[in-house]
Amino acid sequence: MNSFKPLVFSGVQPTGNLHLGNYLGAIRKFVALQESHDCIYCVVDLHSITAQLVHDDLPAQTRSITAAFLAAGIDPKKHIVFNQSRVMQHAELAWVFNCVARIGWMNRMTQFKDKAGKDRENASLGLLAYPSLMAADILVYRATHVPVGDDQKQHLELTRDIAAKFNNDFSRKIASLGVGVEMQMGEENVSGFFPLTEPLIEGPATRVMSLRDGSKKMSKSDPSDLSRINLTDDADTISKKIKKAKTDPEPLPSELDGLKERPEADNLVGIYAALAERSRQDVIAEFGGQQFSVFKPALADLAVDRLAPIAAEMRRIYADTAYVDSVLRDGGERAGTIAEGTMKTVREIIGLLAD
Repeated sequence: MNSFKPLVFSGVQPTGNLHLGNYLGAIRKFVALQESHDCIYCVVDLHSITAQLVHDDLPAQTRSITAAFLAAGIDPKKHIVFNQSRVMQHAELAWVFNCVARIGWMNRMTQFKDKAGKDRENASLGLLAYPSLMAADILVYRATHVPVGDDQKQHLELTRDIAAKFNNDFSRKIASLGVGVEMQMGEENVSGFFPLTEPLIEGPATRVMSLRDGSKKMSKSDPSDLSRINLTDDADTISKKIKKAKTDPEPLPSELDGLKERPEADNLVGIYAALAERSRQDVIAEFGGQQFSVFKPALADLAVDRLAPIAAEMRRIYADTAYVDSVLRDGGERAGTIAEGTMKTVREIIGLLAD
């Protein structure tokens, strides 16, 4: 019996401009993972309609995310870049998983509670079933690893629960067809058709907060554009936003503990450390005791150095619509071949007649 080959899957929703938090928390990690894994990166346009059905220009948003992937350094020839709706097997497997998952599992999802708010009865069924589609995104490729942030850990745990229940419910059929694959569960070796996908955490977690309020995450939906650095911002805009970022009147502390009750200072130190690929302790060692009038210009220069070239390349790629569409088309064809191989076996396991 074979084992699963390492494969990374991850997706980004095409909703609004990507910002610094998306880059540091996800896209930069996507680029690094190319060196060690086979990767499939998806613009998850079906997910984007779960909470907001009508978008001003979904095609443009999809192309913008794709351009960001490419500008940051993702290679669409060696790996796969595509938009989710091109591969119908995502939705097909999601329906199967809707029948595997339990309503109680979905009701416990923290993100559903947050997005639905107090008016849960008025939330779309798609929003409730969002994690089931996410599980299908991952498992239609039988992906072994997913880079996740704190807000997606619960969904990945649900993906594992769905995979385990499918494997258990159809264990005899999987064995009779000889399509089971060995995997490690704790100290035991078990078999199943779907892997129990593992979270992939590369280095220290990067949680980027608003430049206007250090207690809130940097967000595309914040009404103030000064709260975030967009990946499309030019050098002057990046520098201006850093220099206007909210701070307090005290100098930077000489020890990390001194940042605990200073969210804005803590956020800027974290951004500097992430962009420079250094530890926060290193940053404090260099700038501790200095005023923000010294630190902010240094951070602005660093941010411009790291981000302005990506922004310029992203704008160049986005302007070439034919090229972006060709990347998505080619990626969709390659992804579809893998996904159909999985679904052909799933249909056979379940007993669905399809020629």
